[in-house]
Amino acid sequence: MRRKAELPVKTCRQCERPFRWRRKWARCWDEVQHCSERCRREARRARRAS
Repeated sequence: MRRKAELPVKTCRQCERPFRWRRKWARCWDEVQHCSERCRREARRARRAS
């Protein structure tokens, strides 16, 4: 088992905050761009508005 400090980190494209790897993202970590469902929805809404 790894410590939380050892897990990979990315920056959310929407809110610019860092977020850590989660087990549910094990298969698609390279494709994950947003820290949460809320940020993903807001990014889609912003793209549609512009």
